[in-house]
Amino acid sequence: MRSRFDEQLSLLNKKMTQMGAECEELIARVAKALLNGDIKAAREAKACGREIDQMEREIESICLKLLLQQQPVAKDLRIISAALKMITDMERIGDQAEDIAEIIPFLNGRTGAEFADFKPMAEATCKMVTDSIDAYVKQDVALAKAVIEYDDVVDDAFGRMKDMLIKMISENKADGEYAVDLLMIAKYFERIGDHAVNIAEWVEFSVTGVHKGE
Repeated sequence: MRSRFDEQLSLLNKKMTQMGAECEELIARVAKALLNGDIKAAREAKACGREIDQMEREIESICLKLLLQQQPVAKDLRIISAALKMITDMERIGDQAEDIAEIIPFLNGRTGAEFADFKPMAEATCKMVTDSIDAYVKQDVALAKAVIEYDDVVDDAFGRMKDMLIKMISENKADGEYAVDLLMIAKYFERIGDHAVNIAEWVEFSVTGVHKGE
């Protein structure tokens, strides 16, 4: 019975890693399309979101089977419960990356390159997602804590971006629409960082049994 459970748990970890990799790939492709002003690449990246949605359903099915058939306890139960929470955040990460891809064509080839924080913010967000999934697979609490702390980097960059874009809107009406689109993109990156933090907090729970909200 235990060997069967371990096989299913291994499958769960494999699927979680794959879903995380899909999220990482989607964010990276969207960020590259944005920074290169590549509308075609943005449209192609958006299509990847469907794969993430499918993987969420597959992982949810595996988790429910493990809960109903194996009735896990202690750490095994925490790992499965955390996975169910995490896939919701990963699916939302995919959705928000798709939202960014939808906006890129309206930038008309502009890339936000005039804002020094834009590229580092996108890169920092990608790092948070990658590290949060790695923390789950490795059950690495130290890495999970590092992800949570790294959120300050994204939040600070977003704050600076927001101030500059609001100033642009007030001083240059012709660029108002462009500034609003960039502000929306920056907000989506900031939200993706928040979801990575949620994932990291569930990693902590799966290892320690204590969640930040408790």
